[in-house]
Amino acid sequence: MDTPSPAPMKSLVFVVTEDWFFASHFLPMARVAVAMGLSVAVVTRVRAHRAAIEATGARVVALESERSSLNPMAAGYAAGQLAAILKALKADIVHCIALKGILVGGTAAAMAGVQARVYALTGLGLIGARSDRAGKLARTGLRHLIRGPLASRRTRFLFENPDDARALGLDPADTGVTIVGGAGVDPDVFAPEPPPLAPPLRVALVARMLWSKGVDTAVEAVRRARAEGLPVELSLYGAPDPQNRRAIPEATLRDWSRDGVTWHGATRDVGGVWASHHAACLPSRGGEGLPRTLLEAAACGRAILTTDVPGCRALVRDGVEGFVVPPDDAGALAAALRRLAADPDRVARMGLAARARVLEGGYTEAAVTEAVRALYRELLAA
Repeated sequence: MDTPSPAPMKSLVFVVTEDWFFASHFLPMARVAVAMGLSVAVVTRVRAHRAAIEATGARVVALESERSSLNPMAAGYAAGQLAAILKALKADIVHCIALKGILVGGTAAAMAGVQARVYALTGLGLIGARSDRAGKLARTGLRHLIRGPLASRRTRFLFENPDDARALGLDPADTGVTIVGGAGVDPDVFAPEPPPLAPPLRVALVARMLWSKGVDTAVEAVRRARAEGLPVELSLYGAPDPQNRRAIPEATLRDWSRDGVTWHGATRDVGGVWASHHAACLPSRGGEGLPRTLLEAAACGRAILTTDVPGCRALVRDGVEGFVVPPDDAGALAAALRRLAADPDRVARMGLAARARVLEGGYTEAAVTEAVRALYRELLAA
């Protein structure tokens, strides 16, 4: 009697432009998929993070594609290459990450005949940040494209905040939409430490050094606060992103490093940064999904200063976990710094509230990966 052959493993393929982005945010999702018994591949531009991705049990497949390129011919060529890869991998589910990953990956999935698709929007970037007519037209075009020719009956949408779902004309409560707490954070890795002595009020901004992050607004706000005699210091941690058109020149960052502002460059010890500071600051101009830097700071029990833009306002409630001010308003941010510097007890209360928000609000890695696991199960069951 012949022994029946085991059923072939189902295949999940992640599509993401940069390997560093996947390694910094999405390794837990790969681990969950592998633990489910799926054959997992990550198609990306490979630089220095292949080993970290492969350590999850996933396979890495190289595909060159500049994330900042707007050339439709280049995108079409990449989609053609990716379609061939999806066919070779016999993909059952394609999980496309970030806007360009969705546009190229969705096109490739359609070409390869893969119906089960997860479109994970990690923010709308410049398209989401612009409030002018061009921005509105771009969002309308994007909405018709992603929900039109790039969508299938088995496409599911994964958002990091409800505002982005609405921007695409989707109801956050719809069955085809899942809202998760960003990439999630491990509260055991990012745990509270006793804050440093005060004064001064020590504030840190941990992010890529981009104009869109509002780094210049933070610098100006701290200078205004110090001009009033307030004991406030700002530490900037992060490197410019040479492939991003919004990168702040290194010479500018070095010039800012005076009068209570210090640029330290990139850091691998984010937990150590929060242990030596009282509050986190990210005065973003918009386009965020849900900034991981805010999740990490909140998990470490630090008060948060941020702006009233999608993603940031989804996590931080004004007056509870921190203060939420209008974007591009150095005066309002300076006033928030003034309130924190004058009330150390409030800083401590906000830090406790921020930690509780992470633990109870669905912002942990465990909560996010459980939501993604349920999404994969649904698509596989169909």
